[in-house]
Formats: sequence, structure tokens, C-alpha cells
Amino acid sequence: MNDWLYIAITALVALVVGGAVGFLIRKSVAEKKIKSAEAEAQRVKDEIIKAAEAKKKEMLVEAKEEILKQRSETERELKERRNDVNRLERRAIQKEENLDRKLDNLDKKEETLNKKIKDMEARQEEVEQIKLQELQKLESISGMSPEEAKQYLIEQVELEARHEMAMKLSSIEQEYKDTADEKARNIISLAIQRCAADSVAEATVSVVDLPNDEMKGRIIGREGRNIRAIETLTGVDLVIDDTPEAITVSCFDPVRREIARLSLEKLISDGRIHPSRIEEMVEKSRKEVEQIIKKEGEQATFETGIHGINHELVKILGRLKYRTSYGQNVLRHSIEVAHIAGMMAYELGVDPTLAKRAGLLHDIGKAVDHEVDGSHVQIGVDIARKYKENREIVHAIEAHHGDVEPNTVIAMIVQAADAISAARPGARRENLETYIKRLQRLEEIANSFQGIEKSFAIQAGREIRIMVKPEEINDENMIFVARDIAKKIESELEYPGQIKINVIRETRAFDFAK
Repeated sequence: MNDWLYIAITALVALVVGGAVGFLIRKSVAEKKIKSAEAEAQRVKDEIIKAAEAKKKEMLVEAKEEILKQRSETERELKERRNDVNRLERRAIQKEENLDRKLDNLDKKEETLNKKIKDMEARQEEVEQIKLQELQKLESISGMSPEEAKQYLIEQVELEARHEMAMKLSSIEQEYKDTADEKARNIISLAIQRCAADSVAEATVSVVDLPNDEMKGRIIGREGRNIRAIETLTGVDLVIDDTPEAITVSCFDPVRREIARLSLEKLISDGRIHPSRIEEMVEKSRKEVEQIIKKEGEQATFETGIHGINHELVKILGRLKYRTSYGQNVLRHSIEVAHIAGMMAYELGVDPTLAKRAGLLHDIGKAVDHEVDGSHVQIGVDIARKYKENREIVHAIEAHHGDVEPNTVIAMIVQAADAISAARPGARRENLETYIKRLQRLEEIANSFQGIEKSFAIQAGREIRIMVKPEEINDENMIFVARDIAKKIESELEYPGQIKINVIRETRAFDFAK
């Protein structure tokens, strides 16, 4: 136990003595390093101070050199500016001298000009005196006052201007006619040749044939109950007169008239004629007519090759089968217009399908014009808009009778095709009285103009030949007379196609051999 304690004490003492000795050794080494570092720091500091002094001297030298350089540059610029100022001063002095010389010259010129003005005024007065004397001589020689002479000169100039204008107008018209007329004739003739249509005018009154005259009494019925039932259910008037074995069906609505005709034919064929049977047959005929209308509308679109038309619009189109205009079937007329318009559009490089569609629908308003107020043009426009037709087609319908000015090629094509279809021989029928009145009105319009001697409406009213008085209308004025007559005819008459205005002037000389 004592040995262990002795050993521990000895080790502890050794440890303390070792730590003290180590501490002293480390302290000595640290002091040496500190002294070495301080010496190094002092050395670095001295070197930095020396380098700074050297840099300072170098920068001072550079600054002095820069100042000297800037001073020399400034002196050079100042010298140049002084030279510029001196040069400008010299130029200003020179200009001032030039201005003084010019002012002197202007003064001299002004004096010369004043002298010339005075001379001119004197000469002007002299000229005015001479002019006055000449005018007095002219007045005495011509026997006219200045106003009369002025009016005479104005009239002469106006006559010459009108003559030149007439000649120019005639030349321009002839030039356009040589090109436009030939092309138009080719296009229209090709369209007409390629479109083979019926040239038969339809009747607008339905006649029902009877097997015998006894059937009239059965149709009338006891106390007229059968005929009243037929007229009430169909909305038509039955004309039963002395015509043998026939009854006439009269109605402003062609569809009602067709329903009544079919109903009568069925009743006559069946033989049983009484109010309940009449009602049954009328309803059956109405359904049959509706089917025919739908079928005809679809057939019209098939013939013209037009697709995508609203089915309700197709039904309205089919109603045109029972509508006539001047005896011409409107549905056949519309199909014909569609074909002609398509051919013309193809020749002109326009969309033929669009032209056909516009031609087929141009008279669609006539299908319901007896049911809706307004012209068939406005009704057709409303129908086309209702069923979302193309704006060009709506415009073509609106412009095909000239109610508005056509502003598209399609509208003008439809207008021309409509006129061609209506004007071809046999297409429409006029009664004799209307025909004669139209010819007389043509001649009256021509004769209402000053200087017209005689006028003759020829070629079924498609040409009017006008003889003028040669002493009142000269060759130049004939153009204006023809144009004025054409405008008056356009504004006052309605006619299919066009009317040629042929103005003729001739001068005859007479003498006698004695």
C-alpha cells in the first residue's frame, strides 16, 4: 500500500515538473516567433512605405504631364476658335458690304421699275382708248351691243362643245358596243342555245270535264248544299254555266284551285257526292297536292343540281308549280332562269352554283304573294333571309326587277337571265288590249318630245322607229333625243326584255324641171 502511494506521488510530481518545463519551453519558443514576426512586419511596413512613396512620385509626374497635355490641347482649341471667330467676322463684314451694294442696286431698280410702271399705265390708258374706239366701231358695224355679242359667242361655244361632246360620246359608245355587245351576244346566245325550254304559255283557269250535263245538278246538290260545301272547304268559286259537260274552277290561289279540281275529279269518278264525302275527298286531295308540291320542289333542285336548301324552302319552291305569270309557269320559269344564269356565270368566270341558286329562288315570293302583303320581290327577300340564304342571293332576289341597283355580278346575271326567259317567243301571253295599249303608249312617249315628226312601234313593241324633223334636230342632237326617250320609257313602262330606240333623220331636196 505504501509502495503504491509512493509511486503515485512520484508520478504526480514528475507530471507537474514536466508540465512546468514544457510550459517554459513553449513560452520561450513563442517569444522568439513573436519577435521574428514583429521584425518581419516592420520590414514589410518599410517596403510598403517605400513603394507608396515611389508610386506617389510616379503619379505626381503623370498628373503634371496630363495637366501639361490638357493645357496645350486647350490652348490649341482656343486658338482654332479664335481663328473661326475671326473668319466669321470677316464673312459677316463681307456680307454686310454685299447687302449694302444690293440695297443700292435695289434702289436703282426700284426707280427704273417705277418709271416703267408709269410708262405702262400711260400705255394702258392709250390701249383702253383704242379698245373703246374699236368696240364702238364693231358695235356700229355689227349692230349688236356688247351683251348681245357676248351671248352670241357663248352660244357658238356651247354649240361647238355640244358637237364635240356628241361626237366623243358617239365614239365612246361605239367603242364599247363593238366589244361589250359582241361578248354579251355570244354569252347570251350560248346560254339560250344550251337551254331547251318549253315555249308554251299555260292557262290560268281550271276546267273540270263532266261525263254528262246531269252531273252539274248532282254537284250543285239539293238547295245547293254540295256546291256550297265544295266552295267553303276549298275556298274557290265554281262557275256552272251553259258550257256543255264542263265546270270552271276560279280562284286567286292556284293551290286551292288545284285542290278543288282534284276533289271534283275524284267525286265525279266516285259518283257519291254529298257533304261528308266532299269533305273526305277535299282532305285527301289536299294531302295529295302537298305531296306533289314537295315532290316538285325536290325535282326542281335535282334538275338544277342545287343542294342544301332548307326543306321548308323546298316546299315553298314547289308551290310555284301552280303559279303563273302572264301564262308562264313560274316554277318552269325559275328552273329556266337557273340554267341560263349558271351558263352565263360559267362563261363569265363566276361561281355557276351560286348563280343557279339565285336564279332558282329569284321568284320565290310569288309562291305566297296572295297570302302576304307586299311585292313578290320583298316577300322573296324576307323568305330568303328567314331561311339563312347567302347575302348575294338575297341581293339578287331584291335587284332582279331593278327595285335596287344591282351591285354584284350574280345579281346582274340573274336580272339578264330573268329577262331572257320572260322575253323569248311564246313564253308569256298578253291579251290583245294590253298589247295594243303598250304599243300606243310607246308611240305617245316618243311623240311627246320636241322635234319628233312620226313614230312607229314595231316588232311586237321591241323596237320603236322615230322620224325627226331635220330642221329642228341635227345629227349630233339625235344621240341625246334617243337617250332621253329611252330614259322616259324605262321610268314609265313595264316590259320584258329591252326596247330598241331607232331615231332616223333624213333631208330631202326637191326641184322641178320645167
